[in-house]
Amino acid sequence: MPTYQQTLSVSTLGRGTYNITREIESTIQQSEINTGICNIFIKHTSASLIISENADPDVRHDLEKFMERIAPDGDPSYAHQDEGPDDMPAHIRTVLTQTAISIPVTKGHAGLGTWQGIYCWEHRTHPHHRTIIITITGD
Repeated sequence: MPTYQQTLSVSTLGRGTYNITREIESTIQQSEINTGICNIFIKHTSASLIISENADPDVRHDLEKFMERIAPDGDPSYAHQDEGPDDMPAHIRTVLTQTAISIPVTKGHAGLGTWQGIYCWEHRTHPHHRTIIITITGD
């Protein structure tokens, strides 16, 4: 079974969601795999991957507001604050979301629903460079 792998670099401007759907779709097409699975993995502990609504940005805004309530910056109860007040909350947010997602490859394209997009969710408040590994397996 053929396998194709590519690394994607995402530069973030700080906390927020970054749509990577186009890059994933392009990688799937480059793989020339018609039917299979695309695994997307982010190599970090303070950023994650999500599949979310791609039409209304209020959805991702509301997700961010929800995370602010359950993992607030600067909580004095956090022992781990080596890199600042957003460090431990970023780790919590990553644990509560995902560092890897898999989607179907159907007819050489990402098998996403009409309103679905793939996002890198940066949990730190400052800009970062994130590395994502895309692995596609199939026929």
